[in-house]
Amino acid sequence: MLTLETKLQAHSARIAADAHATAPLLSIVVPTFGERDNVEELVRRIDLALPRTAWEIVFVDDDSPDGTAETVRSLGRHDPRVRCVHRIGRRGLSSACVEGILASSAPYVAVMDADFQHDEKILPLMLLRVAQGNVDIVVGSRHVEGGSIGNWNNRRAAMSRFAAQLSRLATRVDLQDPMSGYFMMSREAFMGAARGLSLIGFKILLDIFASAPKPLRYEEIPYRFRGRLSGESKFDSAAMWDYAMLLADKTIGHVVPPRFVAFSIVGALGTLVHMATLTLLLKALGVDFNLSQAGAAVLAMTGNFFLNNALTYRDKRLAGRRMLVGLLTFYAACGIGAAANVGIADYLFVSHHAWWIAGLSGVLIGAVWNYATTSVFTWRGPGRP
Repeated sequence: MLTLETKLQAHSARIAADAHATAPLLSIVVPTFGERDNVEELVRRIDLALPRTAWEIVFVDDDSPDGTAETVRSLGRHDPRVRCVHRIGRRGLSSACVEGILASSAPYVAVMDADFQHDEKILPLMLLRVAQGNVDIVVGSRHVEGGSIGNWNNRRAAMSRFAAQLSRLATRVDLQDPMSGYFMMSREAFMGAARGLSLIGFKILLDIFASAPKPLRYEEIPYRFRGRLSGESKFDSAAMWDYAMLLADKTIGHVVPPRFVAFSIVGALGTLVHMATLTLLLKALGVDFNLSQAGAAVLAMTGNFFLNNALTYRDKRLAGRRMLVGLLTFYAACGIGAAANVGIADYLFVSHHAWWIAGLSGVLIGAVWNYATTSVFTWRGPGRP
């Protein structure tokens, strides 16, 4: 009867002898969330597209509720080229791509989606171009001659064009498709940019170009963007917000944190809500001023909390019991911030500073206090996936 050690040795020998166990030349990183039905078919298509290339595919799954990670692991038990990075407690396409690349070993790395919208048939050409050493990165492009955006509606096509124009503020590179999520590059080029990446949102390509210490040599190869076979699109208004935050980080992030800018915008909206509520309660309904002021403050702070949770701290957003605790800490922090605002403004005013200087100083110090304290106590760690 074979011992466990003997069985393990025999199993290891079979894997070592398998042609699939060859050290990979190319690592393909695929971020996933709710892609269980696509995993096996994607592996099959890549196998057909790269029949003579040693490759591995690293699925980075953000704890999909449909069991995507377990499906990947099941495939990996039979095909050692298939690997899974299962993330719990965090979520985001850009950070998933980076973790997948850092967990891989090949000298060349590619990023593509699991939804079949990216044409796997151009992978050999992309690998040939980047392996020749004349370029650092090859981009699968929908906007060069021969490429296509498929069946996008006019609204989505217009949003993509507008986002592409904005991207030049951060990259100063004349990419035709800077919004592409399909690219391949040398590991050396990636590692050069890795430590400067923002990891905000879903457009890792733009982040890489903006973070590289020197301009990247690039080439764009056309492909036709296909429709999804299953699953849901990740493209939504929140994703566009993330894109705006990435651009802010790459353009003004060295001066002021983009989160603080977003937090301040939400705060300004809260001020409008406060004043509108105060006017309604006091003037229209005849409620006592103190009660009107208190009601307006609570409503504004509550709205600010939920907006910040959905947008400013989208990557750390709270849910369930953590959301209730977060709301209470937000009330506490902003209550102290409001007291500091009034106290400092009053001090400056009675010290014979102009009223508008006193008022703005109070607002600024209150905003900084609110941002700093809620960053530490309300959104202090990873949120829900």
